Amino acid sequence: MTFDFGARYAGTVSADASSIQGEWILGRAAPLDLHRATAGAAWSLDSSPLKTRFVTVEQGIKLEVLDWGGTGRPVILLAGLGNTAHVFDRLAPELAKWYHVYGITRRGFGASSAPAPGYPATGYDVDRLGKDVVAVMDALQIDRPVLVGHSIAGEELSDVGSRYPGKIAGLIYLDAAEPYAFYDASAKTMTDLGYWPDDFDVLRRKLAQLPLMLFTGNREEDSALIDQILTADLPRVRTDLETWKRELPPAGAQPVAIPPVLRSPINQAIALSGAARFTFVKVPILAIFADPHADPNASRQTPAQVAAFDARDKAFAEAYIAVVERDAPQAHIVRIAHANHYVFFSNESEVLSDIHRFIQALPP
Repeated sequence: MTFDFGARYAGTVSADASSIQGEWILGRAAPLDLHRATAGAAWSLDSSPLKTRFVTVEQGIKLEVLDWGGTGRPVILLAGLGNTAHVFDRLAPELAKWYHVYGITRRGFGASSAPAPGYPATGYDVDRLGKDVVAVMDALQIDRPVLVGHSIAGEELSDVGSRYPGKIAGLIYLDAAEPYAFYDASAKTMTDLGYWPDDFDVLRRKLAQLPLMLFTGNREEDSALIDQILTADLPRVRTDLETWKRELPPAGAQPVAIPPVLRSPINQAIALSGAARFTFVKVPILAIFADPHADPNASRQTPAQVAAFDARDKAFAEAYIAVVERDAPQAHIVRIAHANHYVFFSNESEVLSDIHRFIQALPP
């Protein structure tokens, strides 16, 4: 049978209807098997004393804020790209046994407001998203919480941690301390670490300054800016373009269908244009890494292929870890081998224990 999700999923239902063996097709096919959840693995939805409210963070913009209750130090959960705060519906009640737990759905997602973005990423850049988190804290009088972020929420953690360090007690990165959260200036391009380049946006911003040079009257600064563009920024963009050219699909290849969640200009702005380059985050940090990630195709791969995946993915993870250790030496690093990117799903008990130990060690 075939399901239409913007891309395609095609699979065969087992005789007992407990699983589907198939492929996710997004330009190219990737094996993806689905299994019916057992009683032990199924989520208990809405079983927590969850309260939902909407907080105005600027004129006409309201964010969905979930409150799972609990007492003790406040904890705020921030979801990855494409998710809402409800992605923590299973983790949050466990944390609420020790802490007062909140979740924020960022603008543009779920029930939160989705104002039309300008360019470049106006209203959705990371500084704005960080301000949204602080605005919720101020509105609800949440005093010095621990921020916990998954995946791309790492950029919001780093933004708040670098610009408003006095407002928070600590940061917890759930497979989130990657280039959008800790920038490695020594890398040739962002694609060296497996992510999109933001070099185009950096160059665009600098080029926009050039017309103003006639009025600044500071020849030394103006000359330095031009030298920087010529010697650093243009070569980086050239490298990015050459990389993209090598990765172009062959002539006649089926066009890649862009999923609806990525067709939204709002989500494109968040994912591609609004990132910053964080190198100064000095608050207490717990960074949990899947190192390496679980290979989703391991069951269909040879031992040599699995080993190659592990080596490649571990090299990426260790590169990220090295940057965090260099720029945030106070960070406590936890490596979980063969965890899912949603590490709080695949290794829930371990993540809970690590979070608890970290928070308990924080100053009151």
